[in-house]
Amino acid sequence: MAKARDIPDLEFAESFREAGRMAVEIRADEVFEHAHGVLDTADIERVHAMRVATRRLRAVMEIFAPAFPKQEHRALVKEVKALADALGERRDRDVAIEAMTRIGAALTGDDRRGIAHLVGELREEQAGANVALAAKLAEIEQNELRGRLRALAATP
Repeated sequence: MAKARDIPDLEFAESFREAGRMAVEIRADEVFEHAHGVLDTADIERVHAMRVATRRLRAVMEIFAPAFPKQEHRALVKEVKALADALGERRDRDVAIEAMTRIGAALTGDDRRGIAHLVGELREEQAGANVALAAKLAEIEQNELRGRLRALAATP
């Protein structure tokens, strides 16, 4: 999992608003830095890293909520949450597949076949969750979520 970036000079922010701006800007950038390759089901850590980044972003958005225009802030938090939910649906399947595969390796015969069948079903669910995640990623790109988060951070 990717380590959270430090928010430089946060302690020197001139105001609560300035600290919020800095925190949201850095945490939003982190979310989108993890987007590359997130749909690759062979590398499940990418989804995990992006999901964690969305949680970090939501946390700073909630902490600094009073520093931003209420309506715009609320709408953006809702969109970040929807992205996190889509990432979570995919991540849940990734984790289950990994666990069942590990369990199956320790079994023999019929039990292994049963686990293999379950893994097959989980892979189908994973594929469906990946399609939903791809649609969510396309939606946030079309709706310019990254730019809107930057605009929120730049709000005077």
